[in-house]
Amino acid sequence: MHNIRKPPTMADVAHRAGVSPMTVSRAFKREASVSRETREAVLRAADELGYVFDSTASNLRSQRTDFIAVTIPSINNANFADTVRALSDGVSERGLQILLGYTNYDVQEEERLVEQLLRRKPEAIVVTGGKHTPRTRKLLTNAGIPVIETWDLPEEPIGHVVGFSNAQAVREMVDHFVAVGYRNIAFIGGDASRDTRGADRRAGFIAAMKDHGLDAPRLIAAGPPPISMREGANAMGQLLERFPDTDAVICVSDLSAYGAITECQRRGIAVPEKIAIGGFGDYEIGAICVPSLTTINAFASEIGGKTAKLILDVLDGKLGEPGRVTIRPDLILRQSSL
Repeated sequence: MHNIRKPPTMADVAHRAGVSPMTVSRAFKREASVSRETREAVLRAADELGYVFDSTASNLRSQRTDFIAVTIPSINNANFADTVRALSDGVSERGLQILLGYTNYDVQEEERLVEQLLRRKPEAIVVTGGKHTPRTRKLLTNAGIPVIETWDLPEEPIGHVVGFSNAQAVREMVDHFVAVGYRNIAFIGGDASRDTRGADRRAGFIAAMKDHGLDAPRLIAAGPPPISMREGANAMGQLLERFPDTDAVICVSDLSAYGAITECQRRGIAVPEKIAIGGFGDYEIGAICVPSLTTINAFASEIGGKTAKLILDVLDGKLGEPGRVTIRPDLILRQSSL
């Protein structure tokens, strides 16, 4: 039987670096009282010994957990991944880490996750969207830590907000389509009861069509979110069969829009000559597909970066009132609608 080797201790690191154990602890916590040279010496000694700093005991003493809780609807959505990456990069300089949970576009699952995450006493909590169950709102309101709602501009924010109006973003795409001559415009989305941001985009579409004096009967539900390329293709097929006079389509995401393009290609329908298509999210696939996809860039990384800055400002006591950072999405015109 092999004996388990005893791991190196903080005292071992202190002895090798020629400092006190307290200095080792301060070096790992990146306290300003430790010089850069001393910190480098401690980290070098720790690396040589294979030492891993145990933050648990230190955090128990300081009442700090050094992590930010984050909920996102999907872990395989490039936009949300970009937001989390920028958020993580922004807070890591302060030694803060991200504890991530995904809700699968389910407000009940969000409620369960928020309760679990708050039990772990995060320094702050970031949630996607501004629509929650009443209990989730109560949990977040009484959390006693900074709460940041992202990817939305809720009418009654719980705390801080970093986001944009999904409805307004789609309204601008409708305005463009109408301005260049399209009239029979459709919308492909998901289950509006689950994807609240998708529901806002759908509502923005309907409102914009009404403002232009146009009817909006061409509403196709592609299934539960997130909508895949296959579901986008199926929805496009349904649309073409039910409303063959459709001359433009706005999709809830770039993935569903790409599926719509491929369905048109299968049916020999030229895009944009016979029908224009627009998406949402500015995914990489939208820029390289043929024809390239008109879309909306919501600046996912900027949302994450500005959320990180807001969190650090709040933790540093620089922000007294709740912050509200409004992102302005860009309409990107490409071949699919020109």
